Amino acid sequence: MEVLLAEMAGEHRLRRVLGPVSLTSLGIGAIIGTGIFVLVGKAAAQQAGPALMLSFVISGITCVFAALCYAEFASMAPVAGSAYTYSYATAGELFAWIIGWDLVLEYAIGASTVAHGWSHYFQDFLKLISGGRWVWPAAWGNAPITYDPVLQQFSASGAVLDVPALIIVALVTMVLVVGIRESAGFNALMVLLKVSVVLFVIGVGAFFVDPSNWWMDFAPYGYGGISLPFLPQGQPVGVLAGAATIFFAYIGFDSISTHSEEARNPQRDVPIGIIGSLLICTVLYVLVTAVLTGMVPYNQIDINAPVSNAFMQRGITFAATLISAGAIAGITSVLLVMMLSQPRVLLAMARDGLLPERFFGDVHPRFRTPWKSTLLTGLFVASAAALLPLDILADMVNIGTLLAFVMVCLAVLIMRRTDPHAHRPFRAPLGPVVPILGIASCLTLMLSLGAENWLRLAIWLAIGLLIYFCYGRRHSRLGKQLRGELARHGISPAGMPAGEP
Repeated sequence: MEVLLAEMAGEHRLRRVLGPVSLTSLGIGAIIGTGIFVLVGKAAAQQAGPALMLSFVISGITCVFAALCYAEFASMAPVAGSAYTYSYATAGELFAWIIGWDLVLEYAIGASTVAHGWSHYFQDFLKLISGGRWVWPAAWGNAPITYDPVLQQFSASGAVLDVPALIIVALVTMVLVVGIRESAGFNALMVLLKVSVVLFVIGVGAFFVDPSNWWMDFAPYGYGGISLPFLPQGQPVGVLAGAATIFFAYIGFDSISTHSEEARNPQRDVPIGIIGSLLICTVLYVLVTAVLTGMVPYNQIDINAPVSNAFMQRGITFAATLISAGAIAGITSVLLVMMLSQPRVLLAMARDGLLPERFFGDVHPRFRTPWKSTLLTGLFVASAAALLPLDILADMVNIGTLLAFVMVCLAVLIMRRTDPHAHRPFRAPLGPVVPILGIASCLTLMLSLGAENWLRLAIWLAIGLLIYFCYGRRHSRLGKQLRGELARHGISPAGMPAGEP
């Protein structure tokens, strides 16, 4: 842990400019977005019905367990890197690499998913404000392939490229290269706008709720959803399956911990930001879901634009444009925070020698941002958003993020045993109960995703391990220190005395 804290010093340090309000705003900015504006439609109509309210509660509770573990570690190690840093300090380098590679799924692939959703809301917004006169060409507004989660098949969409997704990623990348202070200010503006729209949906929509839409068929798909890994059983349905799908709506609170190094008082501010943003968003999600499933029957909810379409069905036509604008703002802020977090994970890995430090560890001398990593992240995100379908991206993000949460909860248990006297300004309550429940609940949601996602996760991790053993292990700063210590004591890395055959 001391080594990790020492890494913050020197030329590669980041500016400490974020307080608890900014961190909470960053968390809300990352959480509210694609999940509530897009994926809630699919989850309600095809997986859980009105019982999606329970699905949000389940996912929210799962995130609370993980959030408490994140907060404990963030208060101990205010270093950029999030779950990667925590795993490095407790479970060792190999596990840390696995988590760092896994976090690419959460942040970079997650940002691609968000950019995909932004593109479609932007295209709908153009139609609304122009009365249908401005229509973006379909061939340049969609991914070239689609995915059917029921048949588990890919097919050509007839499109060439999702150009709006490319444009928004490029613009966000430019903002992030300039600096964290400017990014946080832009994000605060977006958060204010989209939270206002969410409150509008709740306040106005409540007057159009028909309670019979809830109790006539509250859980039409049941309360289960467990799917065994590597044994395809079709698309999982039920409350648990819905919780696994809309888990994407909660992704983002953990990104606050990647900015611990930029917080003015990380031991105090980071736990406040994590838990505060999570609780606020959980309440808003449950209320929005209650309004949505109360306004229209679950089987009539539109999958692509569920919230705005519900108002259209009830004759509140002016709300469609307002909600679409709010969705664009919400999704933009999520994209910003995810793309803000990914380069900082790469920065932490480069500091440890697992990635080329000359590139990934380069901090701009003026803006104090990891600008090269940010540009590379932008290129990766833009490519995935323009070429890959939404469903497969979202499910990969879910299973990858849940695995990262499992590792963080496990790291808390390990750290309490190996370093019980370490200074912990914030400590997750109830002893080992919280991290154990966090592990169990995250694994349950992982088992509620489609079985094919486990295979994709295994392939992704295998690629990461190949990179680690080909580059990271040989260039590891910790490994070099260990080999130097062994050599000074006359011991070879293989355990033989130096000089012996």
